[in-house]
Amino acid sequence: MQPAVELRGLAHTYPDGTAALRGVDLRVAAGERVALVGANGAGKSTLLAHLNGLLLPAAGQVLIAGVVVAPASLREIRRRVGYVFQQADDQLFMPTVQDDVAFGPANLGLDEAAVRACVHAALDRVGALHLATRAPWRLSGGEKRAVAIAGVLAMAPEVLVLDEPSSDLDPAARRRLIELLQSLPQTLLLATHDLALARAVCPRVLVLHEGRVHADGTPAALFADAALLRHCRLEAPEGGRPAGPEPPPSSDRAA
Repeated sequence: MQPAVELRGLAHTYPDGTAALRGVDLRVAAGERVALVGANGAGKSTLLAHLNGLLLPAAGQVLIAGVVVAPASLREIRRRVGYVFQQADDQLFMPTVQDDVAFGPANLGLDEAAVRACVHAALDRVGALHLATRAPWRLSGGEKRAVAIAGVLAMAPEVLVLDEPSSDLDPAARRRLIELLQSLPQTLLLATHDLALARAVCPRVLVLHEGRVHADGTPAALFADAALLRHCRLEAPEGGRPAGPEPPPSSDRAA
């Protein structure tokens, strides 16, 4: 089967000469949930930014459902891949929540009734219908994160990408986020320092170190490897188990 996401020798060097990615190969099957973990500077955010063309490769290729990410394909890629930024305030800019969530579907050319239906369904999915007429800047951190995710879901992406989704959330908002991410049908890739969240949501974890995939496996296997975690400057989740049920297996990986 065609993988939902495929990286072939992906490399990226920033203008200051920093080599952020050094030949990453990766295949993610449709419906799979994958966490990217690593210390600061490991390449997590840089990798995610290539998945919808926020960055373009210095070398190698990124393919989404077989479509190469390139300037000519960016409109299609960004319809397929929804990106949730680390800071929700970077995504929320309209006068009301419903206006914000409507922005993407309206720009896809949907008629007014279809846009309203998309907004209702997306806010309902994240448990934020009651916030529809609120101003985004008056929301709590957890509410902002939910609305940012709703704005992406309203465009019905095939792949959902999240950068540090649990940052700045209180325990209750983090719990709601975990439950939401566990429930979504999309192919999911998230970058996080929160290894307990990664274990709760994703049956597959990639450990990035110095711009390369250093390990690829289950949370149980990787987070029990003290030498691996020490080498990659990570710490095992406290308590031995995440705050919530273990994730059910996602679909089989593409060969």
